[in-house]
Amino acid sequence: MKILVTGVAGFIGFHTAQRLLHEGYEVIGIDNINDYYDVTLKEKRLQQLQHKHFTFYKVDITDQVALQYVFQQHVFERIIHLAAQAGVRYSITNPEAYIQSNIVGYFYILECARQYRVSHVLYASSSSVYGANDRLPFAAQDQVDQPISLYAATKKSNELMAHSYSSLYQIPTTGLRFFTAYGPWGRPDMALFTFTEKIINGEPIDIYNNGEMLRDFTYIDDIVDGIFRLLHVIPQGSIPYDVFNIGNNQPVLLLDFIETLEKTLGMTARKNFMPLQQGDVINTFADITPLQRATGFRANTSIVEGIEQFVAWYIAHYQMEEAFSYESK
Repeated sequence: MKILVTGVAGFIGFHTAQRLLHEGYEVIGIDNINDYYDVTLKEKRLQQLQHKHFTFYKVDITDQVALQYVFQQHVFERIIHLAAQAGVRYSITNPEAYIQSNIVGYFYILECARQYRVSHVLYASSSSVYGANDRLPFAAQDQVDQPISLYAATKKSNELMAHSYSSLYQIPTTGLRFFTAYGPWGRPDMALFTFTEKIINGEPIDIYNNGEMLRDFTYIDDIVDGIFRLLHVIPQGSIPYDVFNIGNNQPVLLLDFIETLEKTLGMTARKNFMPLQQGDVINTFADITPLQRATGFRANTSIVEGIEQFVAWYIAHYQMEEAFSYESK
């Protein structure tokens, strides 16, 4: 089976492609390698993906001509669409990037899926779509019409667009609402990466809402396992459309998360307590019951184990072994 993975140089895209290659699939990956964060990190991820069954195209999904070319060269049975402009806070200062990538680019992906008759489209949504929802845990059937960031609004728009294509053209689509992915090769703008970097460098870390936040931190291997299990769970019915939460189902208080990181590093963080930042939600908590019923999924990685794996990778990646003498447990 030949699978298109968009955003393949990104955090989740990279790990997803690795899993697919390990399982024997042929992977065609596309990414525009933008400079939202360290390009070198993206290039090193791509180096890790070198494989006889992996082909990479440097393509921006907003370039319809370039995207069409990729579809003309290959027959895809699945699309795993993970390319997007990420980041809640960045969407407040750079909204146009989100409209272009997350709306226009996504539209072109759906159009290619329709034109080339792809049998299943899986695409990244986000726990951010729950917005101002205060009912915990977040369930896929909850109303999600109160986004508090443009990023969240674009992800909700993706789900609506998918529903319309599933309804009009009978294209099976599955939305993947990810909950705070973390782990090796993670994004430098995300909490664990930022906290680790600053603690090691002796810099203070900003803790919003005075640390009174719950996050359903989900280790990257568990995120990818959820995606992989859904690959062949094709929505049925008159409108072949579905949405699933992919989360750990065990939210952690942010201060406890930081304490675990401190213990792993053997260092104490200098904490700068801040008010809740615009666009942030206070709590996230995934109801994964439908995913469990459909696939048998369960998250297997504890916060302690996940943080240890990330720290081991970080120290090796940035060649700090001699200074740190850290060994993964």
